[in-house]
Amino acid sequence: MSKKTLREFGSGKDIVMSLIWYWISYVVVTSVGIAHTIFNILVLHMSSMAEGPGLGQGYEMTKPWHPLYNIILFTVFGLLYLRKVKEPTLKKAMVTGALWSGISIVIDLVGWVLVPHPWSLTFKEFYIDYQPWITLVYLAMFAAPVISCLLLSLKRKKNT
Repeated sequence: MSKKTLREFGSGKDIVMSLIWYWISYVVVTSVGIAHTIFNILVLHMSSMAEGPGLGQGYEMTKPWHPLYNIILFTVFGLLYLRKVKEPTLKKAMVTGALWSGISIVIDLVGWVLVPHPWSLTFKEFYIDYQPWITLVYLAMFAAPVISCLLLSLKRKKNT
């Protein structure tokens, strides 16, 4: 981000608050996805990664839901963030969405592909096999603060 974009984004406090709400959103969305996978395996008796190819049917069946989790939860947390911003503008919301999506792209690469763990995916599994869902997830993260800003704007117009 350029210095001009950062100045237009708002105060340093706005950026810090944006990042705090981002991290809360990211953790909640990831937790919901993991809980959904566990539910599918334990309650619906779908296969786990131990029983099948990839991460198993329990995970595979959650993929279409991932963009929905993201658009809903990031919009909620975007509302919580933007309602505290002195002058929430569409431009600030777009910068917030770009920041949130960009950070997620880097974190997902490191956390889901590069760092080995039991749920790690290969580059192909994450960026090719996970299409169109991963692209829709990142678009949802970008759009969520914009939707939040528009909702706040509608609320302000209604109250005046």
